[in-house]
Amino acid sequence: MNSNMHEQEYAEMARPLESLPTEMELLTQWGFNAEEIASLLWLRQWYQNGGSDRAAIVRHLEFLRLLVISGELEL
Repeated sequence: MNSNMHEQEYAEMARPLESLPTEMELLTQWGFNAEEIASLLWLRQWYQNGGSDRAAIVRHLEFLRLLVISGELEL
């Protein structure tokens, strides 16, 4: 294994948390404006909290499709 790579990883882990840039700072550095950052953070929260309410319906439809394909359910 590459010991130099491990040394770099340990050095990064040992950095104080205060020196780590926040998500908003990183997104700003990458060229996102305030409105885009707000949208990205909202989307992340939305997906982490269950996302679309249609997801359950899609899962049921996929299950029915599987039953039809396997021949266990006829149309």
